[in-house]
Amino acid sequence: MPQAATLLPQWRGEAVTPLHPDTAFNGFICAHVVHALQGLGLLDELDGGAVDLAGFSAAHRLDADVVRALAAAAARFGYLEVRDDHAVAMPLIADARRVLGFFTWGVGGYHDVFAHAAALARGERRFGVDLHRDEGMVALGSAQADRALMRHLLDEQIAQLDFGLLVDLGAGVSERVSRLVRGRARSRGIGIDISEPATELGRQTVARYQLSDRVEPVCADVLDILFAGHRVGAAEQADVVMSFMFLHDLLADPVRRDQVVPRLRDAFPKAHTFLLADTTVSPAGGDDDRLPIFSSGFELAHALMGVPIYTREQYERLFDAGGMRLRRTVAFGAPHTYLFVLEPA
Repeated sequence: MPQAATLLPQWRGEAVTPLHPDTAFNGFICAHVVHALQGLGLLDELDGGAVDLAGFSAAHRLDADVVRALAAAAARFGYLEVRDDHAVAMPLIADARRVLGFFTWGVGGYHDVFAHAAALARGERRFGVDLHRDEGMVALGSAQADRALMRHLLDEQIAQLDFGLLVDLGAGVSERVSRLVRGRARSRGIGIDISEPATELGRQTVARYQLSDRVEPVCADVLDILFAGHRVGAAEQADVVMSFMFLHDLLADPVRRDQVVPRLRDAFPKAHTFLLADTTVSPAGGDDDRLPIFSSGFELAHALMGVPIYTREQYERLFDAGGMRLRRTVAFGAPHTYLFVLEPA
C-alpha cells in the first residue's frame, strides 16, 4: 500500500472555534463583500495601486454609492484602506486572492442552498427540483481554486505521464484540460460536464486558448457514459482520465456505488492512468480548535443536497475493490483534498 499522505499545515486553519456570534455574522457579511468586489473587478484593479472609486464606477457603469459602500465595508474588515475616495489593498487581500475560488463556490454557487436549509429540513423545498445551486459559479469557483492551489501539484503528476488523448470528467469550464493539452504537443482533450452553462463557458475557455481544433467541451452526464452506454466521440480512446471534486457525485446512488470504479475502467479501456481528486470528510477527533477554509461549507452543502462524502480511507478501499491499483495519494491543496493516482489492476 502506498504511503499515506500527511496533513498539510495550512489545513489546520485560522478560524478559532467556538465562533462567537459577532465573528460568525461579520464573516458572513465579509464573504459577500469579497465576492462582490471580485465580481465587479475591483480586486483586479487594485493590482495597479490606488483605485479612484468614482472613476472606477464611471468606467464600468456602476452605481458609485454601492461601490463606495462595499469598499467601506471591506475597509472595516481590514481588506482595504479608503482615503479621499481612493481604495488601496491591505495585506490581507493577498490571502483572500489565493482562496477566492472558495468564495465563488460558496457565496456565488451555493447561496440559495444555504439560505433555504430550514425549508429543506421542513420538506418545503427539494434540492434539484425547486432549489438549485448556480452551476456556472460552482464551475468558475472550482477553476479559480484549481489555478491557485492545485495546478502545480497536478502538473507534477502529469509530467510523469504520456498521453495522446486526455479526458476530464466533470470538467467545469474546461480550463484544466485546455491548459494541459496546450502544454503537450500533438495531444487532444475532451472536457465532459453535465452543466450546459459550464460547458458554454468551456467553449469560451477553449477559444481563449486557441485550441478549438484540439479540445472539445461536451455537455453530457458521466453516469450515462458509465451506466447507459452513452458514447462521447473518441473519449473511450483516452490514455489518461481525470476527475476533480466530482467523484462523490458519481457515488451518490448507493445502489450503484460499488460499480462506479469498475465502470470507469470499462468505459475507458485504454486508459493507463486515472487521476481522481476529491475533498474528503475532515478527520474526527483531535484537540485542534481551528477550522480551515472550505471544509465546513463542503460538508454542509453536500449534506443539504443529500450527497454522501467519504474519508480518504473509504476512497482507497473503493478503488481496491473496483480493480484499481493506487500508485500514490497526494495531498492536493484545498483542505482535506487528495489526488489519487491510479492504474487498472
